[in-house]
Amino acid sequence: MKILLVKPSPKLDTVRRVHGLIFLEPLELGYVAAAVPEGHDVRVLDLRPAKRPVRLFAKELEAYRPDVVGLSGYTHEASTVVALSHKVRAMLPEAVVVVGGHHATVLPQTYNIDSIQAIVRGEGCAPFRAIIEALATGRPLTGIPNVMVPGPTFDEAAAARLPAYPELDDVPAPRRDLWDPSLYHCIWPSERHPDWHTLFPTVQLVRSSFGCRMNCTFCVVPKLCGGRHMVRSPERVAEEIAGLTADHIYFCDDETFLDADHAVQLAEAVEARGIRKRYFAWARSTTVNRSPEIFRRWRQVGLDTVFLGFEATTDEELRDISKHSTVADNQRAHATLREMDIAVQAGFMVRPDFTREDFSRLRTAIKAMPPAQVTLTVYTPSPCSDAWVEEHERFVCDPYELHDCMHPLTPAALPLREFYRRFASLTWSGAAKSPLRARRSRVPPRDILRVWWAAARYSRSLKRAYRDFPKTMW
Repeated sequence: MKILLVKPSPKLDTVRRVHGLIFLEPLELGYVAAAVPEGHDVRVLDLRPAKRPVRLFAKELEAYRPDVVGLSGYTHEASTVVALSHKVRAMLPEAVVVVGGHHATVLPQTYNIDSIQAIVRGEGCAPFRAIIEALATGRPLTGIPNVMVPGPTFDEAAAARLPAYPELDDVPAPRRDLWDPSLYHCIWPSERHPDWHTLFPTVQLVRSSFGCRMNCTFCVVPKLCGGRHMVRSPERVAEEIAGLTADHIYFCDDETFLDADHAVQLAEAVEARGIRKRYFAWARSTTVNRSPEIFRRWRQVGLDTVFLGFEATTDEELRDISKHSTVADNQRAHATLREMDIAVQAGFMVRPDFTREDFSRLRTAIKAMPPAQVTLTVYTPSPCSDAWVEEHERFVCDPYELHDCMHPLTPAALPLREFYRRFASLTWSGAAKSPLRARRSRVPPRDILRVWWAAARYSRSLKRAYRDFPKTMW
Protein backbone atom coordinates (compact mmCIF):
# COMPACT_ATOMS: atom_id res chain seq x y z
CA MET A 1 0.00 0.00 0.00
CA LYS A 2 0.91 3.63 -0.39
CA ILE A 3 0.77 5.62 2.85
CA LEU A 4 0.77 9.42 3.12
CA LEU A 5 1.43 10.93 6.56
CA VAL A 6 0.47 14.59 6.84
CA LYS A 7 1.37 17.44 9.18
CA PRO A 8 -1.35 20.12 8.76
CA SER A 9 -0.75 23.82 8.35
CA PRO A 10 -2.16 25.89 11.25
CA LYS A 11 -4.93 28.38 10.59
CA LEU A 12 -4.01 30.82 13.36
CA ASP A 13 -1.63 33.59 12.36
CA THR A 14 -0.07 33.54 15.83
CA VAL A 15 1.12 29.98 15.22
CA ARG A 16 2.29 30.60 11.66
CA ARG A 17 4.33 33.66 12.63
CA VAL A 18 6.16 31.94 15.48
CA HIS A 19 7.57 29.57 12.84
CA GLY A 20 9.91 32.37 11.85
CA LEU A 21 11.66 31.88 15.19
CA ILE A 22 11.18 28.16 15.81
CA PHE A 23 10.22 25.55 13.21
CA LEU A 24 10.82 21.96 14.25
CA GLU A 25 10.65 18.70 12.31
CA PRO A 26 7.49 16.52 12.28
CA LEU A 27 9.01 13.90 14.54
CA GLU A 28 5.68 12.26 15.41
CA LEU A 29 5.24 11.29 11.76
CA GLY A 30 8.76 9.89 11.68
CA TYR A 31 7.87 7.59 14.56
CA VAL A 32 4.68 6.39 12.88
CA ALA A 33 6.50 5.86 9.59
CA ALA A 34 9.09 3.71 11.36
CA ALA A 35 6.31 1.43 12.61
CA VAL A 36 4.97 0.63 9.13
CA PRO A 37 5.73 -3.00 8.16
CA GLU A 38 8.17 -3.62 5.33
CA GLY A 39 6.76 -3.74 1.84
CA HIS A 40 4.69 -0.56 2.01
CA ASP A 41 5.61 2.83 0.56
CA VAL A 42 5.50 5.79 2.97
CA ARG A 43 5.69 9.53 2.38
CA VAL A 44 5.58 12.47 4.80
CA LEU A 45 3.95 15.72 3.70
CA ASP A 46 4.58 18.74 5.93
CA LEU A 47 2.04 21.38 4.92
CA ARG A 48 3.28 24.06 7.33
CA PRO A 49 5.74 25.78 4.93
CA ALA A 50 3.24 25.82 2.05
CA LYS A 51 1.68 29.10 0.95
CA ARG A 52 -1.39 27.22 -0.26
CA PRO A 53 -1.47 24.09 1.91
CA VAL A 54 -4.87 22.78 0.76
CA ARG A 55 -3.84 23.07 -2.89
CA LEU A 56 -0.55 21.28 -2.16
CA PHE A 57 -2.44 18.55 -0.29
CA ALA A 58 -4.85 18.03 -3.20
CA LYS A 59 -1.95 17.95 -5.65
CA GLU A 60 -0.19 15.28 -3.57
CA LEU A 61 -3.38 13.20 -3.34
CA GLU A 62 -3.82 13.36 -7.09
CA ALA A 63 -0.21 12.50 -7.90
CA TYR A 64 0.51 9.87 -5.23
CA ARG A 65 -3.02 8.43 -4.82
CA PRO A 66 -2.35 6.92 -1.38
CA ASP A 67 -4.31 3.98 -0.01
CA VAL A 68 -3.95 5.31 3.54
CA VAL A 69 -3.77 8.94 4.69
CA GLY A 70 -2.58 9.61 8.24
CA LEU A 71 -3.33 13.02 9.76
CA SER A 72 -1.84 14.31 13.01
CA GLY A 73 -2.83 17.45 14.84
CA TYR A 74 -3.01 19.48 18.03
CA THR A 75 -6.28 20.86 19.36
CA HIS A 76 -6.10 24.12 17.41
CA GLU A 77 -5.60 22.04 14.25
CA ALA A 78 -8.57 19.72 14.82
CA SER A 79 -10.91 21.50 12.41
CA THR A 80 -8.15 21.51 9.78
CA VAL A 81 -7.69 17.76 10.23
CA VAL A 82 -11.43 17.30 9.74
CA ALA A 83 -11.38 19.46 6.59
CA LEU A 84 -8.45 17.48 5.16
CA SER A 85 -10.27 14.22 5.85
CA HIS A 86 -13.25 15.54 3.86
CA LYS A 87 -10.84 16.41 1.03
CA VAL A 88 -9.55 12.85 0.96
CA ARG A 89 -13.07 11.47 0.92
CA ALA A 90 -14.01 13.70 -2.02
CA MET A 91 -10.93 12.93 -4.12
CA LEU A 92 -10.13 9.34 -3.12
CA PRO A 93 -13.29 7.68 -1.76
CA GLU A 94 -11.56 4.32 -1.28
CA ALA A 95 -8.65 5.68 0.75
CA VAL A 96 -8.57 5.00 4.50
CA VAL A 97 -8.16 8.07 6.71
CA VAL A 98 -6.46 7.58 10.07
CA VAL A 99 -6.07 10.44 12.56
CA GLY A 100 -3.81 10.69 15.58
CA GLY A 101 -1.88 13.20 17.64
CA HIS A 102 -2.60 15.04 20.85
CA HIS A 103 -6.20 16.04 20.14
CA ALA A 104 -7.14 12.53 19.02
CA THR A 105 -5.68 11.25 22.27
CA VAL A 106 -7.59 13.48 24.68
CA LEU A 107 -10.75 14.34 22.69
CA PRO A 108 -11.29 11.57 20.12
CA GLN A 109 -15.03 12.31 19.85
CA THR A 110 -14.16 15.27 17.59
CA TYR A 111 -13.16 12.75 14.92
CA ASN A 112 -16.22 10.53 15.17
CA ILE A 113 -17.26 11.42 11.60
CA ASP A 114 -17.88 9.57 8.34
CA SER A 115 -14.73 10.77 6.57
CA ILE A 116 -12.43 9.14 9.16
CA GLN A 117 -12.02 5.38 9.50
CA ALA A 118 -9.72 5.10 12.56
CA ILE A 119 -8.65 7.24 15.50
CA VAL A 120 -5.26 6.45 17.06
CA ARG A 121 -4.83 7.48 20.69
CA GLY A 122 -1.61 7.86 22.66
CA GLU A 123 1.64 6.40 21.37
CA GLY A 124 0.87 5.82 17.72
CA CYS A 125 3.47 3.32 16.54
CA ALA A 126 1.98 -0.03 17.59
CA PRO A 127 -1.64 0.97 16.81
CA PHE A 128 -0.74 2.29 13.33
CA ARG A 129 1.28 -0.80 12.55
CA ALA A 130 -1.70 -2.94 13.54
CA ILE A 131 -3.99 -0.84 11.34
CA ILE A 132 -1.72 -1.32 8.30
CA GLU A 133 -1.46 -5.06 8.96
CA ALA A 134 -5.26 -5.31 9.26
CA LEU A 135 -5.84 -3.39 6.03
CA ALA A 136 -3.25 -5.45 4.18
CA THR A 137 -5.01 -8.69 5.13
CA GLY A 138 -8.59 -7.45 4.83
CA ARG A 139 -9.36 -7.61 8.55
CA PRO A 140 -11.57 -5.05 10.33
CA LEU A 141 -10.04 -2.26 12.36
CA THR A 142 -12.10 -3.00 15.46
CA GLY A 143 -10.45 -4.48 18.52
CA ILE A 144 -7.02 -2.87 18.03
CA PRO A 145 -5.68 -1.47 21.34
CA ASN A 146 -5.74 2.35 21.50
CA VAL A 147 -7.69 2.58 18.24
CA MET A 148 -11.29 3.82 18.06
CA VAL A 149 -13.49 3.31 15.02
CA PRO A 150 -15.96 6.09 14.20
CA GLY A 151 -19.57 5.21 13.55
CA PRO A 152 -22.51 3.62 15.34
CA THR A 153 -20.27 1.53 17.62
CA PHE A 154 -18.17 4.51 18.78
CA ASP A 155 -17.77 4.10 22.55
CA GLU A 156 -18.25 7.44 24.31
CA ALA A 157 -17.28 5.92 27.67
CA ALA A 158 -14.01 4.63 26.21
CA ALA A 159 -13.37 8.04 24.64
CA ALA A 160 -13.49 9.60 28.13
CA ARG A 161 -10.74 7.28 29.38
CA LEU A 162 -7.16 8.25 28.56
CA PRO A 163 -5.04 5.58 26.83
CA ALA A 164 -2.19 3.61 28.37
CA TYR A 165 1.34 4.31 27.10
CA PRO A 166 3.92 1.58 26.38
CA GLU A 167 7.48 1.52 27.60
CA LEU A 168 9.55 3.76 25.34
CA ASP A 169 12.08 1.11 24.37
CA ASP A 170 9.22 -0.71 22.64
CA VAL A 171 8.92 2.27 20.28
CA PRO A 172 11.09 2.23 17.12
CA ALA A 173 13.60 4.92 16.28
CA PRO A 174 11.96 7.54 14.04
CA ARG A 175 12.55 7.68 10.31
CA ARG A 176 14.09 11.00 9.28
CA ASP A 177 14.76 10.13 5.66
CA LEU A 178 11.24 11.28 4.72
CA TRP A 179 11.94 15.02 5.00
CA ASP A 180 14.74 17.48 4.39
CA PRO A 181 16.34 18.22 7.81
CA SER A 182 17.75 21.53 6.59
CA LEU A 183 14.22 23.00 6.61
CA TYR A 184 13.97 22.87 10.41
CA HIS A 185 15.57 25.34 12.78
CA CYS A 186 15.10 27.50 15.83
CA ILE A 187 16.77 30.58 17.23
CA TRP A 188 19.47 29.15 19.49
CA PRO A 189 20.19 31.11 22.68
CA SER A 190 23.45 30.53 24.50
CA GLU A 191 25.57 32.29 27.08
CA ARG A 192 28.68 32.09 24.92
CA HIS A 193 27.63 32.16 21.29
CA PRO A 194 30.53 31.39 18.93
CA ASP A 195 31.45 34.51 16.97
CA TRP A 196 29.81 34.79 13.56
CA HIS A 197 27.94 31.51 13.88
CA THR A 198 24.33 31.57 12.76
CA LEU A 199 21.53 32.18 15.25
CA PHE A 200 19.31 29.79 13.26
CA PRO A 201 21.14 26.47 13.06
CA THR A 202 19.55 23.32 11.67
CA VAL A 203 17.93 21.59 14.64
CA GLN A 204 16.82 17.99 15.08
CA LEU A 205 14.51 16.64 17.76
CA VAL A 206 15.34 13.79 20.12
CA ARG A 207 13.06 12.14 22.62
CA SER A 208 14.70 10.54 25.65
CA SER A 209 11.70 10.33 27.99
CA PHE A 210 7.98 10.88 28.39
CA GLY A 211 5.86 12.01 31.29
CA CYS A 212 6.04 13.95 34.50
CA ARG A 213 5.45 13.21 38.19
CA MET A 214 4.10 16.66 39.04
CA ASN A 215 0.47 17.84 38.93
CA CYS A 216 0.40 21.39 37.57
CA THR A 217 -3.29 22.17 37.17
CA PHE A 218 -3.05 23.42 33.58
CA CYS A 219 -1.15 20.41 32.20
CA VAL A 220 -2.59 17.07 31.07
CA VAL A 221 0.74 15.23 30.80
CA PRO A 222 0.65 13.77 34.37
CA LYS A 223 -2.74 12.25 33.57
CA LEU A 224 -1.56 10.87 30.24
CA CYS A 225 1.45 9.17 31.78
CA GLY A 226 -0.29 8.12 35.00
CA GLY A 227 2.15 10.18 37.05
CA ARG A 228 5.12 8.25 35.69
CA HIS A 229 8.33 9.44 34.06
CA MET A 230 9.26 6.85 31.44
CA VAL A 231 12.73 6.82 29.90
CA ARG A 232 14.46 5.33 26.89
CA SER A 233 17.66 3.34 27.10
CA PRO A 234 20.57 5.82 27.33
CA GLU A 235 22.53 3.73 24.85
CA ARG A 236 19.73 3.81 22.29
CA VAL A 237 19.28 7.57 22.68
CA ALA A 238 23.01 8.18 22.33
CA GLU A 239 23.11 5.94 19.26
CA GLU A 240 20.29 7.94 17.70
CA ILE A 241 22.04 11.24 18.44
CA ALA A 242 25.28 9.96 16.93
CA GLY A 243 23.47 9.25 13.68
CA LEU A 244 21.98 12.72 13.29
CA THR A 245 23.39 15.19 10.80
CA ALA A 246 22.56 18.34 12.79
CA ASP A 247 24.95 19.72 15.38
CA HIS A 248 22.10 21.18 17.47
CA ILE A 249 19.75 18.81 19.29
CA TYR A 250 16.46 19.84 20.89
CA PHE A 251 15.24 17.37 23.51
CA CYS A 252 11.45 17.29 23.16
CA ASP A 253 10.88 15.63 26.53
CA ASP A 254 8.42 16.90 29.09
CA GLU A 255 11.34 17.03 31.56
CA THR A 256 14.68 15.66 30.42
CA PHE A 257 16.42 15.59 33.81
CA LEU A 258 13.66 14.43 36.15
CA ASP A 259 15.27 11.00 36.53
CA ALA A 260 18.73 11.89 37.83
CA ASP A 261 20.31 8.47 37.24
CA HIS A 262 19.00 8.31 33.68
CA ALA A 263 20.21 11.84 32.92
CA VAL A 264 23.73 11.05 34.11
CA GLN A 265 23.82 7.73 32.26
CA LEU A 266 22.72 9.46 29.07
CA ALA A 267 25.45 12.09 29.41
CA GLU A 268 28.01 9.34 29.90
CA ALA A 269 26.71 7.41 26.89
CA VAL A 270 26.98 10.56 24.75
CA GLU A 271 30.52 11.22 25.95
CA ALA A 272 31.58 7.58 25.47
CA ARG A 273 30.67 7.82 21.78
CA GLY A 274 32.69 10.99 21.36
CA ILE A 275 29.60 12.92 20.24
CA ARG A 276 30.20 16.66 19.93
CA LYS A 277 26.88 18.44 19.65
CA ARG A 278 24.96 21.19 21.40
CA TYR A 279 21.75 20.61 23.32
CA PHE A 280 18.54 22.36 24.37
CA ALA A 281 16.32 20.77 27.03
CA TRP A 282 13.39 21.48 29.35
CA ALA A 283 13.61 21.27 33.13
CA ARG A 284 11.98 22.45 36.32
CA SER A 285 13.63 24.97 38.61
CA THR A 286 13.30 22.52 41.49
CA THR A 287 15.21 19.90 39.48
CA VAL A 288 18.07 22.33 38.90
CA ASN A 289 18.18 23.26 42.59
CA ARG A 290 17.96 19.66 43.76
CA SER A 291 20.56 18.22 41.38
CA PRO A 292 22.86 20.93 39.98
CA GLU A 293 25.55 18.31 39.36
CA ILE A 294 23.43 16.83 36.56
CA PHE A 295 23.46 20.10 34.67
CA ARG A 296 27.16 20.60 35.31
CA ARG A 297 27.76 17.15 33.84
CA TRP A 298 25.59 17.93 30.83
CA ARG A 299 27.36 21.22 30.28
CA GLN A 300 30.53 19.18 29.82
CA VAL A 301 28.95 17.27 26.94
CA GLY A 302 27.36 20.29 25.25
CA LEU A 303 24.22 21.52 27.04
CA ASP A 304 23.68 25.10 25.87
CA THR A 305 20.21 26.09 27.02
CA VAL A 306 17.53 24.99 29.48
CA PHE A 307 13.89 26.04 29.32
CA LEU A 308 12.52 26.82 32.79
CA GLY A 309 8.81 27.37 33.26
CA PHE A 310 8.86 30.36 35.60
CA GLU A 311 5.16 30.92 34.78
CA ALA A 312 4.49 33.71 37.30
CA THR A 313 6.09 36.44 39.39
CA THR A 314 4.42 35.76 42.75
CA ASP A 315 4.33 32.71 45.00
CA GLU A 316 0.55 33.01 45.23
CA GLU A 317 0.14 32.65 41.47
CA LEU A 318 2.48 29.64 41.48
CA ARG A 319 0.45 27.99 44.25
CA ASP A 320 -2.76 28.57 42.30
CA ILE A 321 -1.49 26.38 39.46
CA SER A 322 0.18 23.79 41.74
CA LYS A 323 3.60 24.53 40.34
CA HIS A 324 5.32 23.33 43.53
CA SER A 325 7.99 26.00 43.25
CA THR A 326 8.52 29.57 44.38
CA VAL A 327 9.85 32.74 42.82
CA ALA A 328 12.99 32.24 44.90
CA ASP A 329 13.36 28.73 43.43
CA ASN A 330 13.19 30.17 39.92
CA GLN A 331 15.74 32.87 40.68
CA ARG A 332 18.12 30.40 42.30
CA ALA A 333 17.90 27.97 39.37
CA HIS A 334 18.44 30.82 36.91
CA ALA A 335 21.59 31.93 38.72
CA THR A 336 22.87 28.35 39.07
CA LEU A 337 22.59 27.64 35.36
CA ARG A 338 24.19 30.92 34.34
CA GLU A 339 27.13 30.21 36.63
CA MET A 340 27.67 27.08 34.51
CA ASP A 341 27.42 29.13 31.28
CA ILE A 342 24.08 27.49 30.51
CA ALA A 343 21.58 29.94 29.05
CA VAL A 344 18.03 30.05 30.40
CA GLN A 345 14.89 30.29 28.35
CA ALA A 346 12.38 31.64 30.85
CA GLY A 347 8.71 30.99 30.19
CA PHE A 348 6.02 33.24 31.69
CA MET A 349 2.24 32.96 31.40
CA VAL A 350 -0.04 35.97 31.08
CA ARG A 351 -3.37 35.20 32.71
CA PRO A 352 -6.67 36.32 31.15
CA ASP A 353 -7.55 38.27 34.30
CA PHE A 354 -4.41 40.42 34.08
CA THR A 355 -5.06 44.07 34.85
CA ARG A 356 -2.91 46.95 33.67
CA GLU A 357 -1.08 46.72 36.99
CA ASP A 358 -0.40 43.00 36.43
CA PHE A 359 1.09 43.69 33.00
CA SER A 360 3.29 46.42 34.52
CA ARG A 361 4.38 44.09 37.33
CA LEU A 362 5.43 41.38 34.88
CA ARG A 363 7.26 43.92 32.71
CA THR A 364 9.16 45.18 35.78
CA ALA A 365 10.08 41.64 36.78
CA ILE A 366 11.37 40.84 33.30
CA LYS A 367 13.46 44.00 33.15
CA ALA A 368 14.98 43.24 36.57
CA MET A 369 15.93 39.62 35.88
CA PRO A 370 19.34 38.47 34.63
CA PRO A 371 19.77 37.78 30.91
CA ALA A 372 17.43 35.10 29.56
CA GLN A 373 15.61 34.18 26.40
CA VAL A 374 12.13 35.19 27.59
CA THR A 375 9.04 33.57 26.11
CA LEU A 376 5.48 34.58 26.90
CA THR A 377 2.26 32.65 26.47
CA VAL A 378 -1.33 33.14 27.54
CA TYR A 379 -2.47 30.84 30.33
CA THR A 380 -4.39 28.10 28.51
CA PRO A 381 -5.26 24.83 30.27
CA SER A 382 -4.72 21.65 28.28
CA PRO A 383 -7.86 19.72 27.34
CA CYS A 384 -8.76 17.24 30.10
CA SER A 385 -6.39 18.87 32.62
CA ASP A 386 -7.74 19.75 36.07
CA ALA A 387 -7.99 23.43 35.14
CA TRP A 388 -9.78 22.60 31.87
CA VAL A 389 -12.41 20.60 33.75
CA GLU A 390 -12.81 23.32 36.37
CA GLU A 391 -12.93 26.27 33.97
CA HIS A 392 -14.63 24.95 30.82
CA GLU A 393 -18.02 26.39 31.75
CA ARG A 394 -16.44 29.86 31.73
CA PHE A 395 -14.93 29.56 28.24
CA VAL A 396 -15.95 32.53 26.11
CA CYS A 397 -14.69 31.25 22.76
CA ASP A 398 -14.24 28.04 20.83
CA PRO A 399 -11.69 26.25 23.07
CA TYR A 400 -10.51 24.13 20.15
CA GLU A 401 -10.07 26.69 17.37
CA LEU A 402 -8.14 29.11 19.62
CA HIS A 403 -6.16 26.62 21.68
CA ASP A 404 -2.65 27.80 20.81
CA CYS A 405 -1.56 29.19 24.21
CA MET A 406 -1.93 32.69 22.76
CA HIS A 407 -5.68 33.16 23.20
CA PRO A 408 -7.45 33.44 26.57
CA LEU A 409 -10.31 30.96 26.87
CA THR A 410 -11.91 32.61 29.88
CA PRO A 411 -13.03 36.28 30.11
CA ALA A 412 -10.24 38.84 29.92
CA ALA A 413 -10.17 41.64 32.47
CA LEU A 414 -9.12 44.14 29.82
CA PRO A 415 -10.70 44.77 26.41
CA LEU A 416 -9.08 42.24 24.07
CA ARG A 417 -7.60 44.91 21.83
CA GLU A 418 -5.79 46.42 24.82
CA PHE A 419 -4.92 42.99 26.25
CA TYR A 420 -3.05 42.04 23.08
CA ARG A 421 -1.42 45.42 22.65
CA ARG A 422 0.10 45.06 26.12
CA PHE A 423 0.94 41.41 25.53
CA ALA A 424 2.76 42.21 22.27
CA SER A 425 4.67 44.98 24.01
CA LEU A 426 5.80 42.51 26.68
CA THR A 427 7.37 40.30 24.03
CA TRP A 428 9.72 43.14 23.08
CA SER A 429 10.65 43.61 26.75
CA GLY A 430 11.46 39.90 26.85
CA ALA A 431 13.53 40.09 23.66
CA ALA A 432 15.69 42.79 25.22
CA LYS A 433 16.83 40.32 27.91
CA SER A 434 18.45 37.91 25.43
CA PRO A 435 21.86 36.66 26.61
CA LEU A 436 23.06 37.26 23.06
CA ARG A 437 22.50 40.98 23.57
CA ALA A 438 23.91 40.99 27.08
CA ARG A 439 27.14 39.37 25.89
CA ARG A 440 27.24 41.53 22.76
CA SER A 441 27.77 38.37 20.75
CA ARG A 442 29.04 38.91 17.23
CA VAL A 443 26.54 37.34 14.85
CA PRO A 444 26.04 37.48 11.06
CA PRO A 445 24.27 40.74 10.11
CA ARG A 446 21.75 38.81 8.02
CA ASP A 447 20.70 36.92 11.16
CA ILE A 448 20.10 40.18 13.02
CA LEU A 449 17.77 41.26 10.22
CA ARG A 450 16.14 37.84 10.21
CA VAL A 451 15.46 37.98 13.96
CA TRP A 452 14.07 41.49 13.75
CA TRP A 453 11.82 40.64 10.80
CA ALA A 454 10.51 37.43 12.40
CA ALA A 455 9.95 39.11 15.76
CA ALA A 456 8.18 42.07 14.17
CA ARG A 457 5.82 39.83 12.20
CA TYR A 458 5.10 37.76 15.30
CA SER A 459 4.44 40.87 17.38
CA ARG A 460 2.12 42.18 14.69
CA SER A 461 0.19 38.90 14.73
CA LEU A 462 -0.26 39.25 18.49
CA LYS A 463 -1.56 42.80 18.19
CA ARG A 464 -4.16 41.55 15.74
CA ALA A 465 -5.09 38.38 17.62
CA TYR A 466 -8.16 40.04 19.14
CA ARG A 467 -9.71 39.73 15.67
CA ASP A 468 -9.87 35.95 16.16
CA PHE A 469 -12.69 36.55 18.68
CA PRO A 470 -16.25 37.72 18.00
CA LYS A 471 -16.40 41.51 17.49
CA THR A 472 -18.49 41.93 20.63
CA MET A 473 -15.42 40.88 22.67
CA TRP A 474 -12.91 43.26 21.09
